Amino acid sequence: MLDTVMVLAERAENVGPLGPEFGKASPVGLLVLVLLAAAVLYLGWAFHRRFSRMNRRRIFAEQNGLDLFDEEALDKAMEEAGVLDHRRKHLL
Repeated sequence: MLDTVMVLAERAENVGPLGPEFGKASPVGLLVLVLLAAAVLYLGWAFHRRFSRMNRRRIFAEQNGLDLFDEEALDKAMEEAGVLDHRRKHLL
């Protein structure tokens, strides 16, 4: 039985890729990971901006009895109140 285990262990050592390039990663892999991380961070940042704007508009609409989906009336009321943010208008 011990001989069988030794033979299996010897065969397991010689299986798989061996050589000077084994276990090395390409720099392209690092670039892909960095780009994916940057994309995830950007998407999170953009979602936060849109969600915050939508939440401000929802709160203003509820406080003033306006329909949230009537954008023209809501924009006009927010502009009259001085709380309309023109810098982020292009995001919608």
